[in-house]
Amino acid sequence: MKAMPINIEAHPLLDLRAFVTVFPRPLSQLGSAAELVGLLSPAATAPMCSSDTVRDAVRALLRQAGFRPTGRSKPASEYLIKAAQDGRLVAINLAVDVCNAVSLHSGLPISVVDLDRAYEPFSVGPAAPGANYIFNASGQTIDVSGLLCLFDANGPCANAVKDAQRTKTGPDTTRTLSLIWSSVALPGRAEATAQWYRSILEHHAAVTTAM
Repeated sequence: MKAMPINIEAHPLLDLRAFVTVFPRPLSQLGSAAELVGLLSPAATAPMCSSDTVRDAVRALLRQAGFRPTGRSKPASEYLIKAAQDGRLVAINLAVDVCNAVSLHSGLPISVVDLDRAYEPFSVGPAAPGANYIFNASGQTIDVSGLLCLFDANGPCANAVKDAQRTKTGPDTTRTLSLIWSSVALPGRAEATAQWYRSILEHHAAVTTAM
């Protein structure tokens, strides 16, 4: 399996990890193992745990180009922590469950894109002023001005806050691109997170390839 390149703009804080996953069957035909579902609890035993240091470093990363990661625009990892504490973090599909479990415990935001709904070329950089996209099935939009984003041929489609609805996984998904958004202020954390993330996917018979 050949991974497509991502052009990453120079950034003083970004420490990005990206990899492609190929699942043995469509997500609708795959289930999450009980131990994976258990990891959706903040009380679960995991090889990593979030902290105020991680939260502050992620927020500084997102603020660097002018974005304000607060309120409804806070990093996705912070949303997951609150949802898990409130008992609202539930299983969705294998790709999303692994992403959510790893993001919850690592404290790092993670994007997952369906590669059959996104189009090359891919790049990562801050979104231009006024950039926005629909992020859920209800048609709500997010203003991503100044926010580090993954871009495909049709514009921004994923970031550390909310991914675009148009490239989200669904029942027919068989290939995904995952991006772990970390900071150079957290040395080694992006790589450790990627290794744990990929090991869970491979335990579920998926094949992963670093980019």
